[in-house]
Amino acid sequence: MTSVFQRALGADFDRLHPALRRRFGVDGDNDLGCVGTGVMDRIWRGPLFTAPFLRLGTLRHVLFPETGVDIPFTIENWAYTDTYGRPTLTFVRTFDVAAHRRRRFDATMVWSPRRRVLIDYLGTHQHLAVELHLGVDAAGGLTIRSGAQRFRGGVPCPGELSGEANLREWYDDRAGRFRIEVSVTNPRFGPIFGYSGSFTVGYVPSGEAPVPAAVRPLRENPGD
Repeated sequence: MTSVFQRALGADFDRLHPALRRRFGVDGDNDLGCVGTGVMDRIWRGPLFTAPFLRLGTLRHVLFPETGVDIPFTIENWAYTDTYGRPTLTFVRTFDVAAHRRRRFDATMVWSPRRRVLIDYLGTHQHLAVELHLGVDAAGGLTIRSGAQRFRGGVPCPGELSGEANLREWYDDRAGRFRIEVSVTNPRFGPIFGYSGSFTVGYVPSGEAPVPAAVRPLRENPGD
């Protein structure tokens, strides 16, 4: 099976750094999963008025208001076919933001054959669908920019409620680690949320273990 990132990037997939090609090549056939552990050098948020909105996101494992430095985290990528027959890859990030407190940021990335685009379904119930525009930079790093956003049922997300996400992930050969930078901004209110850090990964070969139920969404969005 071809990974969702191979489908989305096409020929550009081969331009990725070899470490990223394996990581984003997880397709369920060779590697069932890829589990990363590392440290966020910094997690930040926008002005104080953004905190209630971010706190609301914790109810569905989308965003959270805590900030800090040197925060341990894990990222779990598991490949499977969802109940609608679509190739899917989980992105479940867990942050140890404080003693005895963890925050999760759940997403499942699904390849849409009809739209010919990678769609990021956010949260435990996939209420929000975000089209993703992928690229490969000169260093073989992956870049992702969010595009059109729709609520469940295909209702467009108003600009005031939307956030433009920009991500860059690359491999640091000298350190032997993956590095990542993410920022989310709103066209009206400016910077909302972001983080930067690094991690190492381990792979779960196909057939060794099932996809953990805890990383699957509680409800799937059939799309439109």
